[in-house]
Amino acid sequence: MRSVDPKDLAAIREQLGREPRAVRRVAHRCPCGLPDVVETAPRLPDGTPFPTLFYLTCPRAASAIGRLEASGLMKRMTARLAEDPELAAAYRAAHEDYLTRRERAAHEEGVEPLPEGTQSAGGMPTRVKCLHALVAHELAVPGVNPFGREALEQLPEWWAKGPCVPEERLQ
Repeated sequence: MRSVDPKDLAAIREQLGREPRAVRRVAHRCPCGLPDVVETAPRLPDGTPFPTLFYLTCPRAASAIGRLEASGLMKRMTARLAEDPELAAAYRAAHEDYLTRRERAAHEEGVEPLPEGTQSAGGMPTRVKCLHALVAHELAVPGVNPFGREALEQLPEWWAKGPCVPEERLQ
């Protein structure tokens, strides 16, 4: 695990309700200042593959995204891939970006990259399976993931009520 600020790790632990695994860095901060996306190593310390490079940690954002998923948005997005070649190409490019970044992370961590053919995230490049992963990708790398961006634009301001983890729990 790279050096991550202990206060950030405490926030992530509180957000997830468990010890965070394989955190490399905070990839995005919520407007409230706390981490909301972390970048993780492609393998856990025991060598187990961990394909989710960008992991959404904020429970408020996750809850809001869950409501979008429940609305049927993923099915509509997936259908659009067959109808819009430009959108499909942009989504494939997001997939390639994800794979490239994950492989670079493996090299930087000194671990074996995940085998070719290992999924990227969120159903890329052929379907929309998990908006949480796509939004995390878009927050970490703005402008890369078209469906992550669309979902993000539909979310309420999850940070508006203040931080999801009170300051006193970060000591």
